Amino acid sequence: MTKLWGGRFQKSAEAWVDEFGASIGFDQQLVLEDLEGSVAHVTMLGATGILPAEDVEAILGGLAQLQEKAVAGELEFTVANEDIHLNLEKMLIDCIGPVGGKLHTGRSRNDQVATDMHIFLKKRVKEAIDCIETFQKTLLEKAEEHVETIAPGYTHLQRAQPISFAHHLMAYFWMLERDKQRFTESIKRIDILPLGAGAMAGTTFPIDRLKSAELLGFSEVYANSMDAVSDRDFIVEFLSNSSLLMAHLSRFAEEIILWSTDEFKFIELDDAFSTGSSIMPQKKNPDMAELIRGKTGRVYGNLMGLLTVLKGTPLTYNKDMQEDKEGMFDTVHTILGSLKIFEGMVRTMTVNTERLHKAVHSDFSNATELADYLATKGMPFREAHEVTGKLVFTCIQKGIYLLDLPIEDMKKESELIEADIYDVLAPEAAVRRRHSLGGTGFDQVNIQIAKAKACLS
Repeated sequence: MTKLWGGRFQKSAEAWVDEFGASIGFDQQLVLEDLEGSVAHVTMLGATGILPAEDVEAILGGLAQLQEKAVAGELEFTVANEDIHLNLEKMLIDCIGPVGGKLHTGRSRNDQVATDMHIFLKKRVKEAIDCIETFQKTLLEKAEEHVETIAPGYTHLQRAQPISFAHHLMAYFWMLERDKQRFTESIKRIDILPLGAGAMAGTTFPIDRLKSAELLGFSEVYANSMDAVSDRDFIVEFLSNSSLLMAHLSRFAEEIILWSTDEFKFIELDDAFSTGSSIMPQKKNPDMAELIRGKTGRVYGNLMGLLTVLKGTPLTYNKDMQEDKEGMFDTVHTILGSLKIFEGMVRTMTVNTERLHKAVHSDFSNATELADYLATKGMPFREAHEVTGKLVFTCIQKGIYLLDLPIEDMKKESELIEADIYDVLAPEAAVRRRHSLGGTGFDQVNIQIAKAKACLS
């Protein structure tokens, strides 16, 4: 088969070489975006008088037929035509005749593929933002249910201080809010149209790039044709933002996995987001959380892969840049799937409030309350810290906790301690008293939830 670009070539590559160089195996995912860009391009060619009305009408008719077949999944792509652009151009010519070849007037595959990716990514980033908001709403609903559910808070994965379980959940809400902001801010750099840059130097045809931008809904066009066809910053930024998103989901996944173990039993995942074992009948594995944690690595890899591809490529287009697409497609699929799975996993999980209550009453996470209590009575905090540490050690020796320690034993370390210490040491009181802005106190958590609702509204 003669290539659409093969006029100066006297020899064809072997089939296996064509297969190695072809991108149609993955860039066919751009089929609708490619057709969308072509419709705008030929409409502009007609509006500027570059093509006569009858040619434009014929080309638009052919593109409409291809769009209909694409939506129905009826298009068949071939490696012989290399990529999505040449496949569709060949189909158009087969459909309406040689006039289909006029579609490529005033453009190159270089600005065409860049346009496709801008259109594709603008749509998918907006979809990601919607998925993040849906997940945030679920976190809010779950948090509202558990404002006064007390849970152990951890540092170094060791019991630290009692907290509101809602406060813990809301930490992830704010991580997602930053993720959403980053994706939202990135749209203005995706929303720049490269179409009309040609191969790299523009074109001699009197095209109207602003008209193309208007037709495609872009806010601006690239000011430099070389930059237009070689820029992949917008994809790198997407991959970077996605990597941070996946880092947040992976941290949450790790906690979900821990919380669902027999050792913690803080939550139970719904059967729909768990799997069993082929040999151990009792098992209920948090596979979806584990898989999201694992998929984080591939998103990181996609980011590093594209950065490495770009670091040594001179201006403008190079075949290396064909490697910009698979990682982008994979990352889109990964983050959208991960967000949808995680939202369902959190929405349907059961919080074991009794287990959480028992946990915070069976540890020393209230020790800071004792130190603060002594500090409010005038004892220097460093001294109060030491006194509390000694009392904790006494409890460990006796096999009890601070709430179980008789007042007489406490007074041996400090006469400042009175009977009201037991009210102070209660986990519920410890949480309620932490009313500093952004703290875990119930009133502060409710303020935080109200602020979160305002963000979503």
